[in-house]
Amino acid sequence: MQQVSAPVISAPPDGRAGITADLVRRLIAAQFPQWDDLPIAPVPEDGHDNRTYRLGESMTVRLPTAEGYVPAVEKESLWLPRLAPHLPVAVPPILATGESGEGYPHPWSVRGWLEGETAHPSRIGEMPSFAVQVAEFILALRRCDATGGPPAGAHSFYRGASLTHYDEETRRCLAALEGHLDTGPAAEVWQAALDAGWAGDPVWFHGGIAEGNLLVADGRLSAVIDFGTSGIGDPACDLVIAWGMFTGEAREAFRAAAGGDRGMWARARGWLLWKSLLVLTWTIDSASGSDQRTAAHCRRVVTDILSDHRQSA
Repeated sequence: MQQVSAPVISAPPDGRAGITADLVRRLIAAQFPQWDDLPIAPVPEDGHDNRTYRLGESMTVRLPTAEGYVPAVEKESLWLPRLAPHLPVAVPPILATGESGEGYPHPWSVRGWLEGETAHPSRIGEMPSFAVQVAEFILALRRCDATGGPPAGAHSFYRGASLTHYDEETRRCLAALEGHLDTGPAAEVWQAALDAGWAGDPVWFHGGIAEGNLLVADGRLSAVIDFGTSGIGDPACDLVIAWGMFTGEAREAFRAAAGGDRGMWARARGWLLWKSLLVLTWTIDSASGSDQRTAAHCRRVVTDILSDHRQSA
């Protein structure tokens, strides 16, 4: 079997190392001294794009880990308060926006703490019901007024834009993964996604509907976080959770509740195929147990996408 000797695209660097509780304390003391006596601690489950710290019992501090994630600070501060009243579950309340300082080069934000835990399947009551709740959130977000909203582009890492932006990268991944998975049918899925171009009016999309950005309480969806890749454009990217998290009855319940035509689902398969292939090139040769689990998940997702494409033909 052919070996992938190096990733097609290098995995993004982890910028979290220089962000510490001590830095957060100094930033708070310098810019928001009314909160400088509150305890600061990292959250148990953190992301890559931002580092998040608890500030007392009712707030969080969120700091971008790299320049590419900075546009989300202003975007979320401006738009989340406008979107929140129209959504069926909570989204992060923005309390303050900080400036660069104390050796940290980016703007950052203080937010209200949202109760709940990330949506691991073990924390969810009825998965089909949960899938419907996620679909209802996506549809409510689409119905929000898109006037003046940020058009899909670099700030959303091209979520909501045309898949052609990632065409070259996807084809490089397919070439590198030859012999590791069924790249012929995968190329067909990708081409079908490109052919099903978006022609509708731009609507709001989240851009990162996935387990880590969904919070649950008492087994139900309670909040949606991390709107860093949000914007207005094609909402197909929000359907990728159909294969990324849901299976069987839950997947069918999500599909029925979310609606959408054949073209939208073709583009959704394309979005997740691109990301799964890319992550697979980063992890397939790694000896790390975590990377091996990630690679296995990507293989399962690709298999499901190919099967779904065949069934839709």
